[in-house]
Parts: sequence; structure tokens; C-alpha cells
Amino acid sequence: MIGWRGAVRGAVTGPSVTYGVIAVCCAVFVISPVSGLNPVFGTGDALLTAQSGYFERWGVIPEELISSSPDALLTPLTALFVHGSWLHLLGNMLFLFVFGAMAEERLGQLEFALFYAGCGYLALLAYAVANAESDQTLVGASGAISGVLGAFLYLFPRARVTSLFPFLFFLPLRFPAWIVLIFWFVLQWLAAQGAGSGPGVAYLAHLVGFGVGFLYAWGRFRRSTRVKAQAAATEGERQP
Repeated sequence: MIGWRGAVRGAVTGPSVTYGVIAVCCAVFVISPVSGLNPVFGTGDALLTAQSGYFERWGVIPEELISSSPDALLTPLTALFVHGSWLHLLGNMLFLFVFGAMAEERLGQLEFALFYAGCGYLALLAYAVANAESDQTLVGASGAISGVLGAFLYLFPRARVTSLFPFLFFLPLRFPAWIVLIFWFVLQWLAAQGAGSGPGVAYLAHLVGFGVGFLYAWGRFRRSTRVKAQAAATEGERQP
């Protein structure tokens, strides 16, 4: 039996940053006007107006960020906790849940928190620079989570991840992480070729975040032996 001291120590040293980010993102979404669950924002046109103002207040607007507005300089951080729909939120949190815990345990809590925020900020900044004249709002943790995926690819390339592919009738199949993540990266790159600066998915932010995460892990751990994730612990049993 594990005593209470061991249980507390395990909770403190576990992937608390990953789970904390997930909890905060979910809580922020539920109380926001986007979820539709908070009666404070009303319904109909009033709700739509509240949602628009919410995105403009906390999201990244490229033309404002590039103009170096003091308030806008913080939006790449606040935007990491704002999501545009239930699907957007759940998709991002699932990826973070699957890949974040092992990356955090390898980096450590403080370093992982700074790494996560840094990848997200740089990813959104890069998108803003590439679309400097855009007034479309950008929100979501995708850039930061893409950084986690990039680091995971370098640190745990052989970890086995259970994935579902639509063209294979959603059959759950297990592949090494390097296959899943490189396949994901190629899809993002192909999608970015046809993406414009209007509303939609910011694929460029995904690519930049992934690249920053991979290069950081390479620079940080290139002189040490990579972790051999023989069974990928419990993470390998979850689907991205």
C-alpha cells in the first residue's frame, strides 16, 4: 500500500501542468459566451455580439499585434486559453492529454510550462507576421500543442500511439509516434498551401509550433540518450 506521503509526492511530481492547462481551458470555455452555457450572455443576437467581443478582446488580431499595441502583445498568451467551438476545444485537449504528460515528465514542470507558452506565442506571432494586414481573430492552443507534438517526436519516436483514420473506417490502429506525427505534419503542410488569411484553421501556426518544439527538444537533449518508450506507458493506449 502506498502511504499518503507517496500519494502526495506522486501528485506533485506528475504532469500537473498538462492537466492544469486542460482544466483551465475547459473552465474558460464553459464560462465564456462561446459555449452557450452561460445565461449571462443571453441568446440570439446578444450572444453573437458577446462572442465577437470575446474573441476580439482575448484573441490575436494580426494587424494589431504587428503594430505593437501594448495590449495586443499579450494576446498570443491569452489566445492559448480561448477556443472557438466545442470541437476545437475537445480536439486540442485530446492531443494535449495524449502527448503532453510524457513530454512534461521529460522536461519538468516549470520548463514544460515555459516551453508550452513559448511555442504558442511564437506560433501565433509567426502567423501574425505572415498575415500582417489581416483583421481576423486567431484563438486556440493549437500552436502550443503542436510544439508539444514536435518535442514528443524527438523524445519518444518509438512510443506506440493508438490512432483512428477515417479512410480506414475509424479502425483503432497502433503505430509508432514518428509515423503518426510525421503524417500529421505532412497533412498540416499540405493544408497550409491552400489556406488564406481569412477565417479558418491557422495551419502555419501549427507548422511553426511543431518546428519550434522539435528544435527545442533537439537542442536540449541532443547530447543525451533519447528515452526508449518501449510501451509508451499508458499514453500509447490513447487516441490523438
